[in-house]
Amino acid sequence: MMRIELIKRPQQSKLYSALSPFLAFALMVVAGAIVFAALGKNPVAGLYAYFIEPLTEMWSLHELAIKAAPLILIAVGLSVCFQSNNWNIGAEGQFTLGAIVGSVIPLYFPDFQNWTVLPMMLVCGAIGGALYAAIPALLKARFNTNEILTSLMLVYVAQLVLDWLVRGPWRDPAAMSFPQAPAFHSWAIVPELLPASGRANWGIVFAVIAAVAVWYMMSRTLKGFEVKVIGQSPRAGGFGGFSATRTIIFAFLVSGALAGLAGIVEVSGAIGRLQPQISPGYGFAAIIVAFLGRLNPLGIVAAGLVLALSYLGGEAAQIEIGVTDKTVRAFQGMLLFFVLACDTLIHYQVRLVRPAPAAAPEKPVATEAAHGHG
Repeated sequence: MMRIELIKRPQQSKLYSALSPFLAFALMVVAGAIVFAALGKNPVAGLYAYFIEPLTEMWSLHELAIKAAPLILIAVGLSVCFQSNNWNIGAEGQFTLGAIVGSVIPLYFPDFQNWTVLPMMLVCGAIGGALYAAIPALLKARFNTNEILTSLMLVYVAQLVLDWLVRGPWRDPAAMSFPQAPAFHSWAIVPELLPASGRANWGIVFAVIAAVAVWYMMSRTLKGFEVKVIGQSPRAGGFGGFSATRTIIFAFLVSGALAGLAGIVEVSGAIGRLQPQISPGYGFAAIIVAFLGRLNPLGIVAAGLVLALSYLGGEAAQIEIGVTDKTVRAFQGMLLFFVLACDTLIHYQVRLVRPAPAAAPEKPVATEAAHGHG
């Protein structure tokens, strides 16, 4: 039976490596046109609504910044984890815990209102996300538990905790039967960047600062070098005096802190209160952003804007051509598939291997007895 083998190329093309995200995006556009046609929609109108229309109005550019901020923050943290060969798939849960912990101050101390409230909320949100990420980190470091499963399962725990809080002890009495927490006061709200033209807030600035800081750490400091070495070869890192255990915990803490920061920025900026649904799946979409940005924090900024565009485009396409909201996930899934496929073909050569023909059985040697001599 014929089989497929991947053979690592001795040299990878730097040009193709740089063009890979753009090629993946182009393939996704082509595949998207085919999907629209299969749904009986005009492919040109669908692609225009998805990728062009959200860029034509000032208010939609502000919405683009709002949606890009959490994607960039989470993906920058995930890039540290992924480069250390730790697969944190639970950023959505860390995002949620960051939002919960950061909201404690305005909800439990509503009369405490001054300029220190928001910085304290941001710090608490980052701490909440980091501590939640520490659970799969410690389980892996201590018991060699699969971090993919533990971090993913903790996502659903965080979402259930949030749902219980906003329907129970934190529910706003003035909200009638709606499950939501009281609205944050003005000192607990992330300020808008340009109030006159839209509602984009300082979250996008925090995201860019985090991307630059992590880029500097990973490319210019010993800690970044340690993360990369341990990720590529823990044995070689051990010879260099680096600890794989400390690297696991460090990578998860950084990733969880940035996801938690994204959570509290989203709640105190775009939403203004806690409610059962605070994320359209930013924690999972950020995985696509991290790989589309080639795990480079600066590339992740551009990739975050592209994925944010898919959210806005999905909303526009629902209104303009009547597709469902599931097309957003379909486009994001196709983009991740094409990114991984392009990277695989750049780094590996595909070869079809035919099975070797079976050897013919040897004929028995004739004996004298067989010929009747004797």
